[in-house]
Parts: sequence; structure tokens; C-alpha cells
Amino acid sequence: MKTTLLLTLLTLASIIGASCSGQPFGNNNANTAAGGTISILGSGASFPEPVYEKWMNEYGKLNPNVRIDYQATGSGAGQKAIKENTSDFGASDDPMKDEDLKGTQVIHIPTVLGAVVLTYNLPEVKERLKLSPEAIAGIYLGNIKKWNDPKIRADNAEVNLPDTEISPVYRADSSGTTAVFTDFLSNANSEWKNKIGANKQPSWITGVGAGAKGNDGVMGQVKNIPNSIGYVEIAFAKANDLPTALIKNKSGKFVEASIENVSAAAAGSVKDMPEDLRTRITNAEGENAYPISSYTYILVNKEQPDDVKGKALVDFLWWAVHDGEKFTSDLHYAPLPDEVVKKVEEKLKTITSNGTALRQ
Repeated sequence: MKTTLLLTLLTLASIIGASCSGQPFGNNNANTAAGGTISILGSGASFPEPVYEKWMNEYGKLNPNVRIDYQATGSGAGQKAIKENTSDFGASDDPMKDEDLKGTQVIHIPTVLGAVVLTYNLPEVKERLKLSPEAIAGIYLGNIKKWNDPKIRADNAEVNLPDTEISPVYRADSSGTTAVFTDFLSNANSEWKNKIGANKQPSWITGVGAGAKGNDGVMGQVKNIPNSIGYVEIAFAKANDLPTALIKNKSGKFVEASIENVSAAAAGSVKDMPEDLRTRITNAEGENAYPISSYTYILVNKEQPDDVKGKALVDFLWWAVHDGEKFTSDLHYAPLPDEVVKKVEEKLKTITSNGTALRQ
């Protein structure tokens, strides 16, 4: 009788101890914080930062035991972080190249569609500017130096353009936004393709413009420098109440970076999206396609070293591409096409820990 009572007390003490530790029964994982909080760290692209912050805030309300911190360090830094396992996930607007994926298990999860816009600081100009790929390339190559240059005036006959020097602003860090911007110009302008090309961190023309770090850095420069122009993700221009140019697309039409026009840029290529989901959609076909559009990606390891953290990350991504999409339009992003959501679902089901799928 005494022996039975002693065993019962020991068992009860063990259960209470396990409960107080915050760890689930039967799980020896030591990477959840005190109180059962699961901490996940991500870093990378500043392009999707506004929507990622919104998602993490909303998801945290539903799952207070999951804390996701995101650092907008730039796409290049995000790719480096996931390759070197210094963060739980990376983020990039520029899909990783084949050579960078060698020896890794990194997979790409598209999350939203966004637009890179040309925003400018011309207080005396009230009309919305129209810019062709030739004009944009000319500005950033240093061939077009003044706002009333004939190549700009040709598309803006009704605008009283100032006779002032243009101050271009570009990304100084390794940037997916730059990769999208330069990919568009490479597809639309042969001189740009030959001299600069598509790159996350190109060698800018010496003496042309000034660099800044992050979308917010470029936006800050444009906001503070009269007669300047810069390229940023549209949410940053909207948040700072600065105008954005209409851009000439492949069909010869000047279009704005609306959600509908960004979606139109993706629509034609969904059926041809590769199995690994890495794709670019700049200078897309279609009368209404906005030409500087892009998917943005979360980068994750297919085999997760921590089953608890890995499951929490996969569940968050599943929520993001389903319930999280309802927050995209208010932040000026376009939701994923339904066909792409289905492709993401299948990709998320391939993520494992100890060989076991984390999402059935």
C-alpha cells in the first residue's frame, strides 16, 4: 500500500514538473523558450516588410505562443542567412540562382505579388508623370540629366517639366528590389542590358546618383531631396504620400501599379511556373500588365532541424497564403493566384523534420 502510494506521488510530481516546464508531453525539444513560447527568426527582403509585419502581428494574436521576428536586411542578406543557417527563414524578391542552391535544401515559397515603382520629388509638377523604359534607363545611366529632357517631354507634353538636374537614388545594398528593377530594364532596354544587366547589387555608373540602404532608405532620400527620383516597393511610396509614375509596358501602354495590373502581369505565366516555383514576371505580356511586378519569396530549409519550430513555421506559412492574403490589398500587394496557392500547398507538404512531413 505504501509502495503504491509512493509511486503515485512520484508520477504526479513528474507530470506537474513537465507541465511547469512548458514543454509538451513526449517532446524533448529544448528550443522553445520558457513558458512554451516558440521563437522564430527571419531576415531578408525589405520589399515585403509591411505585409510580413502585418501577418506576424495578426498571427501572433491567434497564436500567442509563437513569436516571429523579421529583420529587413535586404534580399542578398536573406539568402546568405538561410544558406548559413543564421536565421530560421530567409526572404528574397530575387529567386536564388542554381549555383547558390548547390549543397542546400532551400526551397522557395512565394507569398505575395508586389510592384516596384518610380517615385519622385517634384513639388511644382501636379500631373502624374509617364516614364518609358528608355527614359528610366537614360536617367540611371546618366544620359538624361534634366527633367525637361526631350525623351521625358515626349511622353509628358501636357506637363510643365522643370529645367533642373535629376537626382537619381538607388539601392546601395544587395537588394531584391534592385534585382526586379534591373531585370525589367534588361528585358526592356538593350543599352541597359549591355552596360548594367540584371543584378541584386550592380556596379552603378560612377557619378550618377546616390545610394541608400533598404526601401525605406531610398524613400527617405527621395522625400528629402528636391528633383530626385528613386525606385521602391509601392507601399513605401504610398506611406510617404509621394507620387508614382505610370510606366510604359510591353504593349506600349502607360499603366499604374494597381493590384489588378500587378495580377495581370502574373496571370499569363502561372501555367508555365516551374516546379521549384522560381520565376520572374517583369515586362510581361498583356495590355494592362504592370511591367515592374514581382513575386516575393520566403526561403526555408526542406529538412527542419527542430520539429517544434519547423511545424510552427510551416503552419504560419500555410496561414499566410490562405487567411493572410486578405490583408494584402490594404498594403498595396496583390494576393497569389489560386493556382499558385495550390502549388505552395504542395511545396509546404514536402517540408520535413527527421524525415516526417510537418504538414499532412
